[in-house]
Amino acid sequence: MDSSDVEAIGRQLGRTPRGLRGVAHRCPCGLPDVAETAPRLPDGTPFPTLYYLTCPKAASEVGRLESSGLMKEMQARLAEAPELAAAYRAAHEDYLARRDKAAQEEGVEPLPPGTQSSGGMPERVKCLHALVAHELAAPGSNPFGREALDRLPEWWADGPCVAAEPPKEDA
Repeated sequence: MDSSDVEAIGRQLGRTPRGLRGVAHRCPCGLPDVAETAPRLPDGTPFPTLYYLTCPKAASEVGRLESSGLMKEMQARLAEAPELAAAYRAAHEDYLARRDKAAQEEGVEPLPPGTQSSGGMPERVKCLHALVAHELAAPGSNPFGREALDRLPEWWADGPCVAAEPPKEDA
């Protein structure tokens, strides 16, 4: 992985990223906005979040959607619409398959069956950040991630969330 991406993700998160595998999606500004993480941290600890929304501007906008009550509305629709529930279950299966593939590529044991996927899938809608990250990383995979993305403003329009490179110190 490119060191400038690792540095940018660290600045976005305000900490050193853990278990970083790569950039799963780039913001239109060019910086990473979704990181792919390993299913197990270097010490072997399970880490079920494969896709992590790293851009603080995007995360803030998704937080606004969460606080608007959108997840409650989505949860209600999930219970009432069998086709939507099937698409959401397919998103869950896609996420698990991608995470298992990442474990295989990393040469680590996959997470045990029954380990959560992300965002509450497939029964609940509990984290739009995770659902949006999944949809950005794998377009067309997550119906609620897509719906949330379609409601977001262009978070990148006023410039990148962090400097592309850390400022150079004067000699």
